[in-house]
Amino acid sequence: MEKPTTLKGRIWVIKDEQGRLIEDIDTDQIYHNAYLHITDRKEMKKYAFNNLKGYEDFPEKAKPGDILIVGRNFGAGSSRQHAVDCFLALGISAIVGESFGAIYRRNAVNSGLPVVSCPELGKAVEEGKLDNGMTVSIDLLTGELRVEPDGSVLNCRPMSKVELDIYLAGNLFEYGKKLKV
Repeated sequence: MEKPTTLKGRIWVIKDEQGRLIEDIDTDQIYHNAYLHITDRKEMKKYAFNNLKGYEDFPEKAKPGDILIVGRNFGAGSSRQHAVDCFLALGISAIVGESFGAIYRRNAVNSGLPVVSCPELGKAVEEGKLDNGMTVSIDLLTGELRVEPDGSVLNCRPMSKVELDIYLAGNLFEYGKKLKV
């Protein structure tokens, strides 16, 4: 079965007490180093955002298909694969962010987790156009983020061809198997 290139889901807007997207969320806030001994991805999901104030109960509330809306430089810090795997274990379908830490972005793409850059997010959140529980659809080919039910649109950056090919294959390893060498 082919993976969809348009993803639709309930959003989690990761914001602070003032209603602004939290910037510079590092991999230790996403997945604390105290749990690095866990290698079973199913177990990792319990610790997503365990070290991010206000989001400690995220794993109990998140549902498969949910989409994260995050601030600038999401996933900064180490090359901790657990910080991607915990979201995959929860069934998070995509992460849309103002920007991403370079290593985090690459780890997510290589794992088949769509990450979409959208510099307009902060403004949309501050204006109340995006909030927790709303439903959005994100077109990975065009970068169009459509908010339901009003239909307003944010123009994000589409995934590159190779990022999309890796996602559609399932992950980098599966993509590599399809290449003709």
